[in-house]
Amino acid sequence: MKPRITDALASPCPDNPKPLILFISSSLLLTTLFCLYNYSFSPGQQGIIVYYSLLPSSGNVGNSTGTSSKSQCNLFSGDWVPCAEGPYYTNATNCEMDDRQNCMKFGRPDTEFMKWRWKPYECELPLFDATEFLELMRGKSMAFIGDSLARNQLQSLLCMLASVADPTIVAHAPFAKIRLWFYAEYNFTLAFYWSFHLVRSEDAEVNVNLTRMNVYLDEVDETWATQVENFNFLIISSGQWFLRPLMYYEKGKLVGCYLCKKQNITDLDVFYGYKMAFRTSFRTLLNLEKFKGITFLRTFTPSHYENGYWNEGGTCSRTRPTPKHEMKLSDYFSELHSTQVAELTAAETEARKTRGPKFRMLEVTEMMTLRPDGHPSHYGHPASANIKNPDCAHWCLPGPIDTWNEALLQMLKTEG
Repeated sequence: MKPRITDALASPCPDNPKPLILFISSSLLLTTLFCLYNYSFSPGQQGIIVYYSLLPSSGNVGNSTGTSSKSQCNLFSGDWVPCAEGPYYTNATNCEMDDRQNCMKFGRPDTEFMKWRWKPYECELPLFDATEFLELMRGKSMAFIGDSLARNQLQSLLCMLASVADPTIVAHAPFAKIRLWFYAEYNFTLAFYWSFHLVRSEDAEVNVNLTRMNVYLDEVDETWATQVENFNFLIISSGQWFLRPLMYYEKGKLVGCYLCKKQNITDLDVFYGYKMAFRTSFRTLLNLEKFKGITFLRTFTPSHYENGYWNEGGTCSRTRPTPKHEMKLSDYFSELHSTQVAELTAAETEARKTRGPKFRMLEVTEMMTLRPDGHPSHYGHPASANIKNPDCAHWCLPGPIDTWNEALLQMLKTEG
C-alpha cells in the first residue's frame, strides 16, 4: 500500500507539515474556457435535507436529517482557518488532473491558498482518509454527473485516492462524455458523465462571443440517464452553462428564451430553465424502476470575477479567503441556489412517499463563496499561450475543492 501525504485525523490540522512538490512541464493541450458570467453570490433559503452533522470535536457522524440536537452541528456552517499542513496530493502525483486546473504546474507563485481548512463552528471536519473511503465503497459504484466543475471535483477525488490505489480506465467515450474507472482491489467503479445542462441540449447558433443553445427542458440527457440505474451513489450538479443565451423547448416546441434578444419569443429568465432542468432530472431518477441509490446535489458555486465581467477585464487575484463580513453576495446567485434546493426538497418529499431513492445535498455554496483565492486565474496554461481571460470559476487542484470530498466522505459514512 502506498504512503499517503496526509493521514486521516479528527483534528482540523495535523502537526508536521509536509513540503509541496512542484512539477513544471511545458506540454499542454490548448483549449478555451467555457463561457462564464460574473456575479457575486449569496446562499439562499435552506431546504429540509441540507445538512449532515458531526459530533462536536470528534470524527463521529450524527444523523443526516438536519434536525436540531445539542450533540450535533451543521457541517456546512463554519469558516476557513489557517492550516500549515500540505495538501493531500501535488501536481507531481500520478493522477488525472486537467492542466487547466493544475495551477502549480504553470507557476502560480503563492501557496497559501492550499493552507486553509474548513472548520464547522461546533465540530471538526475530519481529514480525508483514502483507505476509509475505498473500504466504504467496496463493491459499490459512484457517478459524477454534470459539467466541467463536476469533473473538477471528480479529479480532486481521483487524486485524493491516488495515495492508496490506482484505478484502471475501463471506458473513455469520444469527447470525454463518459469516463469509467475501476478500483479492482475494492471492486469499486467510479464514473463521470458529461452533461452540462442535465437535460438534452444542442448548439443553435454560433457567433464570436457566445453559442446560443437549444435546451429541451422536459427531455433528460440520455448520456447519463440511461446509464445510472444500477449505481449506488450519484453526485449531480450544473450551473454556469445556464448563464448563456438559451432557447427553451418543452414538448418539442419553443416556449421562450433567455438572453436571445429575439422578437416574438417569450423572454424567460435563467431561473425558469434551471428549475425545469433539475425537475426533469430528479423526476427521471424517481421513475427509474431499478434505481435505489442516493443522489447528492452538489450546490452551485460562484465565480469570483472582480473589476469586470469574465470577458471585460475581470480578474481573480486574491491569495487568501475572504472574511465573511467582506463578502457581499447577490440576490441573483441566491435565487439560483434556492431553485436547486426547492427542486431537491420536492424530489426528496416525493421519494419518501414511495420509499424511493434518497436525495441529499452537498452544500458547498457558502464555503466556496469565501474562496476567491482558489481559482486558476491565469495559471491554467503556460504564459506563452497568450490566453487573455482568467479562469475564476473552476478550482485549482489541489485547493479548496478538496474540502468537497472531505465532506462527501462524512455524508457517505452517515448514510451507512
